[in-house]
Amino acid sequence: MTTGMERITAVMEGRIPDRVPIVCNLLDQGARELGASFSEYYSRGELVAEGQLMMREKYGYDTLLGMLYPGLDAEIMGCRNITFAEDGPPNVGHLVIRTAENIKKLLLPDDLLEHPRFRELAQCITMLKKEAAGRWPVLGVVTASLSLPAMLMGIGQWLDLFLSGDPGLRDLLLEKCSHFCSRQIIALREAGADLILYVNPVASATFIAPQKFRQLALPWVIKDLEAPGPAGVVFFNGGGRINPIMADLQANTGIGAYYLNPFDDIIEARRTLGPQALIAGAINDIRLIDWSPEEVDQEVERIMRAGKQCGGFIFGTQLIPFRIPEENIRALVDAAIRHGNY
Repeated sequence: MTTGMERITAVMEGRIPDRVPIVCNLLDQGARELGASFSEYYSRGELVAEGQLMMREKYGYDTLLGMLYPGLDAEIMGCRNITFAEDGPPNVGHLVIRTAENIKKLLLPDDLLEHPRFRELAQCITMLKKEAAGRWPVLGVVTASLSLPAMLMGIGQWLDLFLSGDPGLRDLLLEKCSHFCSRQIIALREAGADLILYVNPVASATFIAPQKFRQLALPWVIKDLEAPGPAGVVFFNGGGRINPIMADLQANTGIGAYYLNPFDDIIEARRTLGPQALIAGAINDIRLIDWSPEEVDQEVERIMRAGKQCGGFIFGTQLIPFRIPEENIRALVDAAIRHGNY
């Protein structure tokens, strides 16, 4: 067993691979590999694909990340300004929604491929799929309907509307965002994505209590997946804890894979989900900025010990910050290969 596709397929089928599959979500680092500025790098999907291929080859992990930057969804939905930093990811520089009238007038592209920025994303995924040649799974990424408004109007304003604002206005915005999310899942699959990371930080126990999740959030997760279906969808924590809501997700959505927060308990997740679900345990990659290689090794070993005990396990990262030293990325992957060996 020598490829990421073989390892992840084995885990998904309940078999034991030669070692735990490794998902290493590097994104901005691809610009550094190519010696390009962020604005140049993210302007062309083929450059991002080239960076992804170079980084997978350099470090030896098992997947390819088919995304540009998190603010792309807001750009497709009308954001007129993406700001580029020198040492971090591009960010939303213009809020699409400032008033109730903006929500009412918010329009979605009739055809995602008509939008030039989405075409670059689709080109990135298509190129990755071709170059991977079945050896490395290509991960597509979508922002869930419940979390997308945070990029359109700011997290504070969105939580106010979501939790205590006008229900009609809230549901109108969620309806539009859900339609966009569903269509994007379908489009990313058509472009060649093997798995879809469904990113939903607002629908996590970090942001809302489980009771509120069941009442207000879960129906929108169900709706997002109604048209495209849950096959190959991974519920990605997005930075929030999900152990307290996984039982509801599993019982109501058909999602079979869960990407834990670093503060979620892996063994508790297995008890909650039972033996069939796939679990990805993530390291707290912010700490990689100042951890020593020895500290990285110890933390990876701890996560791997719990994951191998539970089975059906993938080792992963969040979205590794640009400032993480290369030697710590190398130490992370090397430790995951060594400690993940069965």
